[in-house]
Amino acid sequence: MTTDAKRSIVVTGASGFVGRHVIAEALGRGHDVHGIARADASWPDRDRLSSWHVADLRDGWPAGLHADAAIHLAGLAAVGPSFAQPQQYITANSAMMTAVGEAALAGAIGGRILVVSTGGVYAGGGETPLTEDSPLAASSPYAVSKILVEQQADYYRRRGTDTVVARPFNHIGPGQAPGFLVPDLYTALRALPVGAPLSTGNLSTRRDYTDVRDIARAYLDLIDAESLQHTTYNVSTGASLSGLEILALVCEAIGHDLPDLVDDPARWRPTDLMEITGSSARLRDELGWAPQRTPRTAIKDFADSRLTASDRI
Repeated sequence: MTTDAKRSIVVTGASGFVGRHVIAEALGRGHDVHGIARADASWPDRDRLSSWHVADLRDGWPAGLHADAAIHLAGLAAVGPSFAQPQQYITANSAMMTAVGEAALAGAIGGRILVVSTGGVYAGGGETPLTEDSPLAASSPYAVSKILVEQQADYYRRRGTDTVVARPFNHIGPGQAPGFLVPDLYTALRALPVGAPLSTGNLSTRRDYTDVRDIARAYLDLIDAESLQHTTYNVSTGASLSGLEILALVCEAIGHDLPDLVDDPARWRPTDLMEITGSSARLRDELGWAPQRTPRTAIKDFADSRLTASDRI
């Protein structure tokens, strides 16, 4: 059950891809929103925030900032680069969670804290779709950092905070930055000479892709719920698409013929699982959440946000 009560919500990682969509959803529900980001940023919803704080959470919580609830998005989020910078990922993501948890203990966050983890913490390789009770595995330094953050969330919960973990699976949608499959394929296709092959990593793996706007709705549903029956919730569609299927949807969205492909082993990730699909039955059954947009819609909206009519191929 959710409540319509207006509250003040802090969003960490406020200027990022997910943060901006979460802020839009929170403002749309009538909440007062406070943003924290490592650097200054400007976009239309920024002017609607109750306050804006430029701060590196590795150094602690911004002085004087108080709110009823928090959605903790800040952190290093790309899986691939984590293999080259393992300790940076582990240290940074853990330190940020410490800042949030200690702020809650000090009274700066008066109510629920939603800690955003990842569906990438699951071991995979067994029964699918994966549930919140499926085994976990440290398959990348990024996953290691998120498992650690979840353990910290449990610690602060045991200290008396109302801390809940969300495990979203793959995000797609308008505003996504380079370093992820859809924007990287989009950029590569736009730069590809006519008739040239496209060099890619392993596009046979299958992932569960959810529109970022649906994910933002799930986060606010979890914050707005009067009470929750569990402490961990998957956010996913329950279906998977291969990288090849995503490539086809990107080509469709920008009017590009499907190119010939050249495999680049250097782009393969160590320990990459062939399929990851998540079950969001817990979230659906308890709060009535379900995805409202398809991957095709998400990719089209991403492309439309990057293209003008004159840019189209």
